[in-house]
Amino acid sequence: MWRGRPGGSSAMSFSEREVERYARHLVLREIGGPGQQKLKAARVLIVGAGGLGAPAALYLAAAGVGTIGIADADKVSLSNLQRQVLYAEADVGQPKVEAAAIHLAALNPNVAVVPHPVWLDASNAREIVRGYDLVLDGTDDFSTRFAVSDACLAEGKVLVSGALGRWTGQVGVFHGQPCYRCLVPEIPPDAETCALVGVVGALAGVVGSMMALEAVKVIAGAGKPLAGRLLIYDALAAETRTVRIGADPGCPACGA
Repeated sequence: MWRGRPGGSSAMSFSEREVERYARHLVLREIGGPGQQKLKAARVLIVGAGGLGAPAALYLAAAGVGTIGIADADKVSLSNLQRQVLYAEADVGQPKVEAAAIHLAALNPNVAVVPHPVWLDASNAREIVRGYDLVLDGTDDFSTRFAVSDACLAEGKVLVSGALGRWTGQVGVFHGQPCYRCLVPEIPPDAETCALVGVVGALAGVVGSMMALEAVKVIAGAGKPLAGRLLIYDALAAETRTVRIGADPGCPACGA
């Protein structure tokens, strides 16, 4: 039984199998034993178990995040399988949260998966978000995004937000100011969804993995998260750029 470095009140023990499972994390200076303990103790909510939520959930479960909440009221459809790699053809017609729980438990039985078979909105987002340390939002509905952002702001939670369409994706991290509404103050009149404009499947894996990576960095205290910044990836051109997000003093959510 390995217990990590002494002296920390939050120290958690690892079984020999866990030590072997997380060996590549344990030798990383930026994660190590203390960081892996933080991952095991962490509670992460994934809003939207679709193209972004699916790969993010897989990597967070593989990383050893102790509790993963999945919020999605949808069922698996055949058209999901082109990019939502968490599911198999046998899952078609099943609630996504139920199928996700089964596959994540098979990947890592040390992870507790909490299903929330609901759409998050202004009436329930804050209550659900309150039970977690960090939230990933990969939905393509702006009303949901606003509700999740407002709930994270009110509850003091870190929000990792991802989006994609066609061949382009983006990831940002929000905690306090600036908030997501500073980036997107209102629903764009020409808002697009993947169902309408399409998306290349592997792009969802890239952006969803980036979201999981930012979550791991925030939880373990490693490196410099994308706080107040937006990373934009153009897959067709194989180019990335990062832009700063300014806090809007007139923002209805986080402004003065």
